[in-house]
Amino acid sequence: MSVADVVDRPASDADRAAIRDRVRENQDELLALSRRIHAHPEPAFAEHRAAEWCADLLRAHGYAVTAPAYGLDTAFVASIGSGPITVAIACEYDALPGMGHACGHNLIAAAGVGAALALGPAADRLGLTVRVVGTPAEERGAGKALLLEAGAFDGVDAAMMVHPCPFEVAEFRSFALGTLSVEYLGTAAHPSLNPHEGRSAADALTVAQVALGLLGRQLPADWRVHGITTAAGISPNAVPDRATAEYELRTTDAAHLAELRTRVEACFRAGALAIGCEVRLTRPEPDYLDFRTDPTLIALWRANARELGRPDPIERPPFACTDMGNVSHTVPTIHPVLDITGGTCGPHEPAFAEAAVSPAADRAILDGATAMAWTAADYALLRRGGGAGATGG
Repeated sequence: MSVADVVDRPASDADRAAIRDRVRENQDELLALSRRIHAHPEPAFAEHRAAEWCADLLRAHGYAVTAPAYGLDTAFVASIGSGPITVAIACEYDALPGMGHACGHNLIAAAGVGAALALGPAADRLGLTVRVVGTPAEERGAGKALLLEAGAFDGVDAAMMVHPCPFEVAEFRSFALGTLSVEYLGTAAHPSLNPHEGRSAADALTVAQVALGLLGRQLPADWRVHGITTAAGISPNAVPDRATAEYELRTTDAAHLAELRTRVEACFRAGALAIGCEVRLTRPEPDYLDFRTDPTLIALWRANARELGRPDPIERPPFACTDMGNVSHTVPTIHPVLDITGGTCGPHEPAFAEAAVSPAADRAILDGATAMAWTAADYALLRRGGGAGATGG
């Protein structure tokens, strides 16, 4: 059985109707979950309520839940079924500090739970084991990279999630992302009495930032270096003895990230050398890898999204980063994005937080849940048929 066969003759009409009906039956609980998470935003590794609310709803519908899980206080794993094909559904629920759910992770959590609830009663008949992984700290902290290393995706045949956006994309592409924390340690002095005895940490950072600006003229157009100064002295009448900054590095694939990091770190070392300061460079979190869409899964998703009447997807170059990319390097994975604003605003804008509880957002939750559940059922059918894509995770 080929992918084309499954697209033309997917999981049975009865199973598909039952899945769609269960999403509709659970609609009130799913939309309430989304709004509850939205109203109580929690940043990375602090999503205690959101994780508990997701886990409680899954538990109430027959899922076996372990929480906390894999060494992370705000992660959980829930499972149902004993079929030979294991599909993992990732639920994100962290918020942006100071901006609430301006990335719409409340939708991601609700759609993931919705897909799981729709699949649960038929998991064994469909040949599925459904695993829901509550994944904290996507915005900062690379929670999925930590979970992947801890074994949360071991034995998984396919993984999936959906994400809200200002446009519709099936085959998601992302940058690889590395983070860098910078600390300069200099020598304090009075700026008029004995400036010659000081070593300005703020000046060292300025030299580095000039070097980064010049470096940018020598980098490929699709590489990114950006950051903020988080400290550069506390008073203008003292030579700053400490300065700090946080930077992000982005390339189109993980293979180039190490090269960019080497060149960026050289700029920061140059600042220390020029001024005579000490510099400390650390990685606050694991690298986020570029996302690799699985062609088999995305072909099934496209057909299912079309059946639901979703807008025609567009093709986009990389425009974001996600730690789901790390999962995609190990497990066949999809990460479609669903339009909730029609281009009027995008993630990480205050208006997007408002859009995350709009009627378009509600539709994205229900469509996302249905399409993911259908795709999981179709994938199990394909794998049982022994056709293309029959590779384990």
